[in-house]
Amino acid sequence: MIDLIVSIIIGILAGAIAGKLTNQSGNGCLINLLLGVVGGFVGGWLFGILGINMGGAPSWLGALITATVGAALVLWIWSKLKK
Repeated sequence: MIDLIVSIIIGILAGAIAGKLTNQSGNGCLINLLLGVVGGFVGGWLFGILGINMGGAPSWLGALITATVGAALVLWIWSKLKK
């Protein structure tokens, strides 16, 4: 249960960071945060396929980086679908 809560918090942080990095401020905070949670799963899947391991970083930092990359990708796709 704790791991799920930590994953959701990391996803929310990743969504906020990715929203700032990609200038997707028009989506609204809630959309960025929800897409950040989805992006956490996408980032983990993508890094797994590419064989990227964040083993050198602390586990929370590796998870945050992975989730932020995934969230940025999800936000980019979201912006393309909105047009």
